[in-house]
Amino acid sequence: MKGALAGAVVSMLATLFVTSQGALAESAAKPESSVARELDTYLSSLVAENKLSGAVLVAKDGVTVASKAAGIANKATGAPIMLSTKFNLGSMNKMFTAVAIAQLAQAGRLSFTDTISKHLPDYPNKEVAGKVTIHQLLTHTSGMGLYWNEKFLAQREKLLTVAAHLPLFVNDPLSFTPGEKFQYSNSGYVVLGAIIEKVSGQDYYSYVVEHVYKPAGMTDTGFYEPGKEIPNLAIGYTRMGPDGKPLEEARDNTSMREVRGGPAGGGYSTVEDLVKFHMALRSYKLLNEEYTKLVTTGKVDAGGPIGRYGYGFGDKTFGAKHIVGHNGGSGGIAANFEMYPELGYTSVMLMNADPPAMMPVIMGIRQRIPVE
Repeated sequence: MKGALAGAVVSMLATLFVTSQGALAESAAKPESSVARELDTYLSSLVAENKLSGAVLVAKDGVTVASKAAGIANKATGAPIMLSTKFNLGSMNKMFTAVAIAQLAQAGRLSFTDTISKHLPDYPNKEVAGKVTIHQLLTHTSGMGLYWNEKFLAQREKLLTVAAHLPLFVNDPLSFTPGEKFQYSNSGYVVLGAIIEKVSGQDYYSYVVEHVYKPAGMTDTGFYEPGKEIPNLAIGYTRMGPDGKPLEEARDNTSMREVRGGPAGGGYSTVEDLVKFHMALRSYKLLNEEYTKLVTTGKVDAGGPIGRYGYGFGDKTFGAKHIVGHNGGSGGIAANFEMYPELGYTSVMLMNADPPAMMPVIMGIRQRIPVE
């Protein structure tokens, strides 16, 4: 991906993470029926003002409190967006990768303190492999970077496996001493995917289907190869040009996004499936209680209002509300997933538009979820 465009996308991701908390008038405890009406009124106003091209679902203890779907999933066919529409998750797939690593750790098949070289002895960059640990890969403190570069753009359609991604960055030097600071890294999560494959004996895509999606009941979540007809799939539309400058009219993002996606992001899911993911975590279907807490608890300071970053999950406080989750953003991709552990709420938003479109909506929903 060309420098200007890559910079714009990274800037969008950073902006999503550092959304200002602003001045909060906290919601007092109120009956769920009142919360449902308030959220429904708010979401309906977004539709009326043409500010929602996507699906939103807020649940309490896995039961829907309010939901809304609006917009066009595919302009070529005119297919409307529904709650069951599958959207590109962007970086939200990192949660699934982190859970997979933690499952292998829980089973005693790896340790978070292991270096890359312990599980990938043939990793080409020996200096990186001998220094960087799984903990540092999970927390974005490895010193590795992003692989959105000219190589990515040239080989994008061939990136159908985890191994195919490695040549994009494997020879790059570390930008700082591992463990020194937080620096968001897609490359690090690709390496985690390679470790999952080596330790489990399964390809990454099969592993997460069998050990994450199926146990959670996520039947509409996956990675879709090009050329296959996938029903009810949203096409992303972006106003970001190849040079990073805005376009007058939105265009589909097919030439920009990951073709299949992988451990760092680019898979698809629905708002309903992501609520199921929260419930599976909460009921310890994916990890036991100890490892669930380990994965979702912040470990490193990610800077400013971002809060702290755990293993594939952000962990912060918004006013008096504790929020754990992740988001994803790129041209034509805007995704946000938030769990309120102490309150039992789940908030999911998936859009096929540029990330800024969802930022005020995230704030609007947060402010309407009551403190109990």
